[in-house]
Amino acid sequence: MNFSAKVSPWWTPSVHADRRPFLIGRNAIQAALRGFFAREDFIEVDTAVLQVSPGNEAHLHAFATQAITTDGQTAPFYLHTSPEFACKKLLAAGEKRISCFAHVYRNRERGPLHHPEFTMLEWYRAGESYESLMMDCVRILALAAETIKTPVFAYRGAESDPFAGPERISVAEAFERHAGIDLLASVAADGSTDRDHLAAELKRVGMRVAEDDGWADLFSRVLVEKIEPHLGFGRITILDEYPVSEAALARPSARDPRVAERFELYACGVELANGFGELTDASEQRRRFEIEMAEKARIYGEIYPIDEDFLSALSLMPEASGIALGFDRLVMLATGASRIDQVLWAPVAEYGR
Repeated sequence: MNFSAKVSPWWTPSVHADRRPFLIGRNAIQAALRGFFAREDFIEVDTAVLQVSPGNEAHLHAFATQAITTDGQTAPFYLHTSPEFACKKLLAAGEKRISCFAHVYRNRERGPLHHPEFTMLEWYRAGESYESLMMDCVRILALAAETIKTPVFAYRGAESDPFAGPERISVAEAFERHAGIDLLASVAADGSTDRDHLAAELKRVGMRVAEDDGWADLFSRVLVEKIEPHLGFGRITILDEYPVSEAALARPSARDPRVAERFELYACGVELANGFGELTDASEQRRRFEIEMAEKARIYGEIYPIDEDFLSALSLMPEASGIALGFDRLVMLATGASRIDQVLWAPVAEYGR
């Protein structure tokens, strides 16, 4: 028998009664965060879900649809995977501090920490460093805990104190500490990577290496298997300075061109947020998008279009920092929920049901 067939729907009164405390906590946290951003002089914005490009990361999967004009012509559109492109266009338009609670959509994702439709909280500070986002995160996590009067975040038996000072560690330091690997020895000053050097390091410490693994595959394997299981336990961890080849939309660090102004936030081993000192070089951003789409074509046999409008807006976009935080995950950790669907008012239907 299919086990899922025995599970009562989320709208069953008894199931809803069990979920309702998490949902009330969600509303309280969202209201508190809206107050936080208002006090910090942020403007809350709302962006279109339909976009010409859902984003250009190799392992990001979107929902596709099409627009039909009044004369019957069609044009491809995608449900956005993040409001990032639209928010940066608003920075180009002249906004200085913006925040956005956005429903976003990602295909091939469903599990205790993943849902096809979820809420992303993004905020941007024009003319401010990405370290300011780290301080925002510390205050936001403490505010979420204060709002529902919980002393700790919890997930699957792990705890993290949202009131303790965060641990800040670079990716290179984490590789050395938790995997015994000198990561930056495989990264050149121009950001190019040495796959064979990193592969040899993985083999040296007893990790699996496949013949078709690229440098990025090896990097991700170490991150998932050796690094992330140690992050955010006892207190929050800020994992900082990703290699520039993993920069996504972040600018290179002025301190070391081998790394980027990118950090991720962890609590209880769960990734909560991804922050950047934003890249505003359109030609470099195009180059990165093209590399990512070539990798996507190699692995998945498909690509997504590049948003030319977004690249044009980068020429007007000021120096800025921005971050995306998984709001549902924050609610999970604050309320002690064990699955993301427990903190969603109306989860997406199960596939095949």
